[in-house]
This record gives sequence, C-alpha cells and structure tokens, in this order.
Amino acid sequence: MKSLRQRFQDDMVLRGLAERTQVAYVDAVAKIAKYYHRSPDLISPEEIKQYLLHLINDKHRSTSTTNQAGCALRFLFRFTLNQPNICIEIPLRKPPERLPELLSREEVESIIAACTNLRHRTILTTIYATGLRVSELCQLKVSDVDSKRMMLRIGHGKGGKDRYALLPPKLLDTLRIYWHTCHPRVWLFPNKLGDGPITDNQVQRYFYSAKERANIHKKGGIHSLRHAFATHLLDSGVDLHSISRLMGHDHLSTTARYLHLQQRVVKKDSPLDLLSHLSKL
Repeated sequence: MKSLRQRFQDDMVLRGLAERTQVAYVDAVAKIAKYYHRSPDLISPEEIKQYLLHLINDKHRSTSTTNQAGCALRFLFRFTLNQPNICIEIPLRKPPERLPELLSREEVESIIAACTNLRHRTILTTIYATGLRVSELCQLKVSDVDSKRMMLRIGHGKGGKDRYALLPPKLLDTLRIYWHTCHPRVWLFPNKLGDGPITDNQVQRYFYSAKERANIHKKGGIHSLRHAFATHLLDSGVDLHSISRLMGHDHLSTTARYLHLQQRVVKKDSPLDLLSHLSKL
C-alpha cells in the first residue's frame, strides 16, 4: 500500500498542480505533522486552526504563507483523504488590499542602467519589457525566442499554462548582444553550472542590488517591474484586455487593479476644479 505522502503527491499530479505548488504543499503538510508529532490524517480541524494561528501569531508568517498551508491541507483532506467536510472547516485569510509602490519610467531606466553586468541587465530588461513573472523568466529557453514572429514562448506559466509574450525589437537586440557574449545553450539564463535555470532568489538579488545602486528606496522586489509593465502600458493607452492576455491573467479583474495605479488618473482634474463658481468667490 502506498504511503500517505505518495498518495498525496499522486493526487496533485493527477490534478495537474504545478511542480512548485506540489513541493510547497508537501512541505506545508510535513510541517504540521512535525508540529503535532503525528500523521496529518490524525489531526483534527480544531488543531489545524490552532496551527494556523500559531503561524500567524507566533511565527508572524505572511497571509500568502498561511493561506498556502491552508490550501495544502484542504487539498489533502478533500482529495487524498476524501473528507470534504474537514476541508470546508479549514479557514483562509483575506489578504490585505495594498497597492504596490509603482516605479516610474525614469526609475525603471535608472535601475536597469545601474546593472554593470550584461547578464543582470538583460534579465531585468526582459522582465520589464515582457511583464513576465520571475518564475517564468527563469524557465525561458533559448528555443523560446521566436525572432521571426517577434514572440517569446512562455512554457508552463502560472497554473501550468503555456502562452506567448510579445518580443519588442529593442529587447531582441539586447538578447542578441547577450547571446553573442554569454553563449547560453539550453536555458536562456542558466545557473552557474549551466545545467539548469537560474533561481528566483538569484534574480531577486540582481534587482535589489541594482535598485540600491540606483538609489531607489521604494518598497518591492522584482515583481515591481511586472507592475510597472502593466501600468506603463495603461498609461500609453493599451486596453486592459490586451494587457491581461500578455500578463497571463485568468480573470480581467486581476488586471483591473492596475487601473488604480495609472498616472493619468492622478493627472486629471479633481471634481472640485470643475466647479467654476468657486473661482468667483
């Protein structure tokens, strides 16, 4: 008979969960089992709630981390243990609605220019020019660059979905210079050994280092370039639906939040300015 862990992994594979999600779910379930020193199928709903409270109050884990643990346990009880009633009792936190600190075009240009290393500069340029998630950038292969159609193939994006991103001419020129200098073979941005892709954490370090050299103090990691991609396109008049497809969003509502960050909204007149009689007082 298969172990609970193996059954759990098999169920995730059968339902098409991304490899990164599978690893995260297994890790989350293993941690609660270690916390209670027993198999997770012997843990009660009340104990699960107490464990999630422990993550929030004692470990000060973020909303995304605690929700990921909750989702892992929901999946385990619903599909592997076939106990949907327990699954329903596992709560998820409502994430805080915070708007990111948006980078201006000038700040993005300063950050990219602050990269003295060609590889680092090419990586940051690619994310800003295409709006890719950092995980999608890391998985890019040389063969994904389609210079004839001027597109980038994004394989196994979020949710395991493939899509295409636009390949601007300036980015293609940058990638060609990078390719002739660094000669990547399989992975467009390989790790140091060349036997696999670069890691998310390494790309984050490139970004933070460049941002510090550019003397930019706004909060936010590499995802700030993806935010900038969307809002700068909106400012340029590109429609929301097109941006949603380029970013790989499942729902237009996800892209719609960038409407709150448009510079054009800030620049428009206040309703107060339209009350002409006030100027006569």
